[in-house]
Amino acid sequence: MPSRLRSHIAERPIAWFFALSFGLSWLVWTPYVLSRNGIGVLAIDYPRIAGTTQLLGVLPGAYAGPLLSAFALTAIIGGRPGLRRWVGRVARWRVHWFWYVGVLAGVPAALTITSLPIMGDWRMPAAAVLVAFVVGMVFQLSTTGLAEEPGWRDFALPYLQPKYGPLRGTLLLGPLWGAWHLPLFFTEWGGWPEFSVVEVVEFCGLATAISVVMTWVFNRTGESLPVAALLHISVNNYFSTTWSEIFPGGDGGSVTRITLIASTVAAVVTIIATRGRLGYAPAESAPRTEDLAEA
Repeated sequence: MPSRLRSHIAERPIAWFFALSFGLSWLVWTPYVLSRNGIGVLAIDYPRIAGTTQLLGVLPGAYAGPLLSAFALTAIIGGRPGLRRWVGRVARWRVHWFWYVGVLAGVPAALTITSLPIMGDWRMPAAAVLVAFVVGMVFQLSTTGLAEEPGWRDFALPYLQPKYGPLRGTLLLGPLWGAWHLPLFFTEWGGWPEFSVVEVVEFCGLATAISVVMTWVFNRTGESLPVAALLHISVNNYFSTTWSEIFPGGDGGSVTRITLIASTVAAVVTIIATRGRLGYAPAESAPRTEDLAEA
């Protein structure tokens, strides 16, 4: 790679990351958006696997966007030392058991409590739902978690926090993370053709609120990406495997609203409790200058 281009990337890693993540994902998602599973311009039907077209329609774009962009930019900017730090955060499983219990129990509890006054009628789920929840967590960790979080939290956040601070950096990351999903609203993923602009705004809001809590978890666990990713996918997995069993008859609009309320409350509490620091320790979180010098 020409040294001038490499220098330009090293000087603007965040701009390059978001440009590549959006560009690559949206490019790969274009056939899905145009297919019969989207706006119907192309006579293409994506096959259903496990009852959904998202595995072939959504996941390839997610892998091509934040994951591939983060890997490529880390290699260009930091070389092997940078990749070792990046992969090290992905594999940082060894944290106190409290964090795993807190995420795996806390997320479903918060979403259930928030749902009760909104949904009204509820029922006890069957024991098989717990099995489905565990299986779903493993599956989503290797799909959604692996596709997205090495980019958003493992690459972008360690650059954003030193430059803007943990809170402002997160308030930049959250809306962009939400906006990255925009083309998917024109597919089955987003309930096309029945979604509204309000739902898109609510989704970006909940992505921002969740990001606040995820930043705190990421920082407080010594930059453990697995724990932060578990928080992300716990929300998805709860609604995929458990919520409808407790609250039958719910719809996508209720899911978005409930998640927005629960995540906003959690974000406000986190900001107040940490005074906006979100557990950030600058010396530990900033990308190493010697890694950049290797580029």
